[in-house]
Amino acid sequence: MKPRELIGEAEVPGGPPLRLIRHDNAFIIMLARNELMSTRMSGSEKALGVMTCQRLGARAAPRILIGGYGMGFTLRAVLAELGPDARIVVAELVPEIIGWARGPMEAMTQGCLDDPRVEVLIEDVGALIGAGVASYDAILLDVDNGPDGLTRPGNDGLYSARGLARARGALRPGGILSVWSAGADRAFSRRLIEAGFSVEEVSVRARENGKGPTHVIWFATPR
Repeated sequence: MKPRELIGEAEVPGGPPLRLIRHDNAFIIMLARNELMSTRMSGSEKALGVMTCQRLGARAAPRILIGGYGMGFTLRAVLAELGPDARIVVAELVPEIIGWARGPMEAMTQGCLDDPRVEVLIEDVGALIGAGVASYDAILLDVDNGPDGLTRPGNDGLYSARGLARARGALRPGGILSVWSAGADRAFSRRLIEAGFSVEEVSVRARENGKGPTHVIWFATPR
């Protein structure tokens, strides 16, 4: 078995550093000893994009906010689902993530960052949500391994009652807040309901072939 190769490191504001690892033909992004994402397991990240768009249905010029570029699986899935009039804002707090996408992972990036429908902002997605009033048809969050600030403590606010109220206010009528998680969280489901959302919780396998760990996606629509 080939050893793991460290490709790059990136500082996370207010959190521990990220490391990009190459192992055989796969890339892995690590946070300390936690594997945040891997090219070997992309099924649930793609499902986050596909299933959100399916639930939105057909609407003119949809505006989508994606929190966390990661390895771009969700962004590419959204681009494949939406037409030329869509506008997708990607909020990525760590500029090196985008550098990795344009550098060592360029082949798998497939030009998605240069799609005319895409705007990449090196910003905290929470700040964009807070500044938006009825701005987005969908907000997709995959910035931690679940509804808590694993990547950095400052992300806790995204999943708090106040953060959910801000997300609700940033959505257009009939909009969707979609949150990816490595596992179930009953307390977060309750907070969504208490924040005025109707909630659908879906279990999705990590791998596209239907195998691997079971991940969870919440689809929350303001009542």
